Amino acid sequence: MLKPSASPLNTLSKTSPERAAARKASLLDRLKDARSALYASPGFQTFCSGFWPTRFVARSKAAGVFDLCAGFVYSQILFACVRLELLPVLKVQSLTLREIANHCGLPQDGAARLVKGAAALGILEARSGGRYGLGSVGAAVLGNPGLQGMIAHHDHLYSDMTDPAALLENRSKSTALAQYWIYSPSPSDMDADRAVKETYSNLMRDTQLAVAAEVLRAYSFARHERLLDVGGGDGTFLRMAAEDAPGLDLSLFELPAVAELAQERLEDAGISADVHAGNMFEEDWPDGADLITLIRVCLDHDDDRVATLLSRARKALKPGGVLLIGEPMADSPKVGDAYFGFYLWAMGSGRARTSSEIRQMLDQAGFSETRVLKTGLPDLVRVIRAS
Repeated sequence: MLKPSASPLNTLSKTSPERAAARKASLLDRLKDARSALYASPGFQTFCSGFWPTRFVARSKAAGVFDLCAGFVYSQILFACVRLELLPVLKVQSLTLREIANHCGLPQDGAARLVKGAAALGILEARSGGRYGLGSVGAAVLGNPGLQGMIAHHDHLYSDMTDPAALLENRSKSTALAQYWIYSPSPSDMDADRAVKETYSNLMRDTQLAVAAEVLRAYSFARHERLLDVGGGDGTFLRMAAEDAPGLDLSLFELPAVAELAQERLEDAGISADVHAGNMFEEDWPDGADLITLIRVCLDHDDDRVATLLSRARKALKPGGVLLIGEPMADSPKVGDAYFGFYLWAMGSGRARTSSEIRQMLDQAGFSETRVLKTGLPDLVRVIRAS
C-alpha cells in the first residue's frame, strides 16, 4: 500500500504560491477551517453527544461516518443478491430461509447472514411465517435492468479499488475494468468473435437503458424527421425511439462489428433503420439528420475526444438541427465526482462533467444555443439540448 512520503504541511514552503494563497483565504474559508477543527476535537464530539440540543446532530454525523466505512460491505451484500439471482425468485414468491439457502447453494447459516444483512438494507424484507420477500430497495433494483447489469460487473471495479492509492498513482496501468470495457477493441477480434461483440453491446445496452428512458421523457422526438444515434451499441436506443416516435426515420453509427449486430437486432425487432459502420472519432458521420443523439457516450471519453465528437456532430447536422446529450453529470457530486470519478479512472478513459462544462465545450464546437432539460432523475441523468 502506498504511504505519503511527507506530511502535507512540510511540502509547502513559507514562500510558496500555495502558502500565499492560504494566507489570502476568504473569511468563509477560514470559518470552514475553524468548524472542521472544532468537529475534529474528541472533547467537542463528547460534549455534543451528551448535550440534548446537539446530540441528535452528533449521532447523525456518527452514523454517516459509519455508513462510509461500512459502505463496501453494503455494496457486497447487494452484489451477492444480484449475482445469486435471488431478487427475481423473491419477486414471484416469498421463501423460507431454507429455500433461499437451497436456491443460492449456500449453507443455511451463510444464507441467514446474507438474508438478515439484505433485510437490514431494505433489499429484502421479513414476511410472516419466517419467510422473506423483496424489500423496497430490492424491488427498485429489479425494476431497472440497466442497474442490475452494472451491479453484476462491479466485481471488476471492486478488484481495481483494493488499493485506491495505487490505482490513482497511474491511470495507464492495466485494470480489470479497462479489460472488461472494450472501447478500442481489435477489429479482427470483434469480427472473429461474436461473443466479444455481444458482450460489448450488452454492456452498452445495460448502461444506456435508464438514461435513454429519461432522454425520451425530457424531449419530444416527434418534432423531428431523421434521427442519427451515434455510438448506439446494438440499437437499444433506436428501438426505444421508434416506439416513442413511430414516424421518425432512424439511423445508427457504430463500430463495424457492433453495427452488424445492431442491424440483426433491429431487423429481429421489425424496425427499419440505416446502420452505418465506422469509427466515430476518425470518420465523417452520415449527414441528413435533424436530430443527433449521444446517449452515455461523452462520459466515457477524455476531453480531446469529446471535442472531436461535438465538432463532427455540428458538421453532420442539418441547418437548424438539434444535438441531444444524455448521461450522468457532475452537477450531482456523489454520482459524478465520487462514483464515476473513480469508475472512469479505473476504466482508463473519460470523466463526468458538469452541465456547464459540457455547454462550454458545445459553444467551442460552434453550437449557438444550449440548454439543460429537466429529467425525472437528475442525480442519475441530465440532458442537454444544443443547436
